[in-house]
Amino acid sequence: MSEESYRKSYESIVEKVWGIYAEAHPPVQPVRNPEAAHRVLKEKYKLLVDVNLIILVYAAFLDGRPVLFEGPPGTGKTEIGEALLTLWSGREAFVLPCSENYDEYRVIGDFHPLKAYKYGFNEKSFLPKPLLAAMIMDTGVLIDEIRRSNEEFQNLLLDIIDKRRIIVPELRMTFRASGVGFQFIFTSNPEDLAQSELSDAFLRRVVRIKFSYPDPERELEILRLRLSHLDVKVPEEIMSLSVEVVSRLRKEDLLYKPGVSDTVRWMEVSSRIASLKGKTRVDVSDVLEAAKAVLVKRVEDEESVLDIVESMIR
Repeated sequence: MSEESYRKSYESIVEKVWGIYAEAHPPVQPVRNPEAAHRVLKEKYKLLVDVNLIILVYAAFLDGRPVLFEGPPGTGKTEIGEALLTLWSGREAFVLPCSENYDEYRVIGDFHPLKAYKYGFNEKSFLPKPLLAAMIMDTGVLIDEIRRSNEEFQNLLLDIIDKRRIIVPELRMTFRASGVGFQFIFTSNPEDLAQSELSDAFLRRVVRIKFSYPDPERELEILRLRLSHLDVKVPEEIMSLSVEVVSRLRKEDLLYKPGVSDTVRWMEVSSRIASLKGKTRVDVSDVLEAAKAVLVKRVEDEESVLDIVESMIR
């Protein structure tokens, strides 16, 4: 392939990426100062994030290292990770919910069968996928539940992260990161026994940050922030009770332990129920009704969960 042909083919792929993904990943104002990011996360994203966590994530990005958020479900790993990647790069981040059958064709690119039959395996039939698109657009990637992937996929990611490049052999092309916006955050629940272990090679490269359930005062503060938009308000005493209930449930021997997101959703659904009943404030009956729909995730837990909720709320 001549230099001119290579350039045109390369530009064709870049143009295709922007045509497919630009609308779904619009630009935003980049925020790389941790204190400023803390304010934006609270005001725009309704997320309470410790400044020290932001500093650690941004330091990893400056060093070109991926970040691993580890912790139980519902502790904000995905929301916070996506928001930080977006603020760092100045463009809406890509989010890839992981799967054990992920491979290069699903995340880097593949060929459209009919177009490949007509044009051959070249830039005309090539379909760029999110990982290649993120590199070209210089934006972040959040890989959700990385433990659900296989070791081959993890090794593929490590090669891309280490060398900041993606090689597409079929096109005989190499794509390289053009800026510092192309960064990775992985999420993981290490207590999920159904998932595989991460390789030593993977763990050596990542900056690990542990997530856990917040203390009651912090969780109540999160509730106040996340519920401020509701037309039918949740009284302070009911919010406090909800925090006490979920704290108790997390200590029980349950298959599913509610996270902060469950507490927020519980109160949101309670507000919607009250609104549909024509009320101006949420009361105990709304909360109990919403609990059955939000807090019970496993049939085996239903009786225990509802007993605890009813004993503490009434």
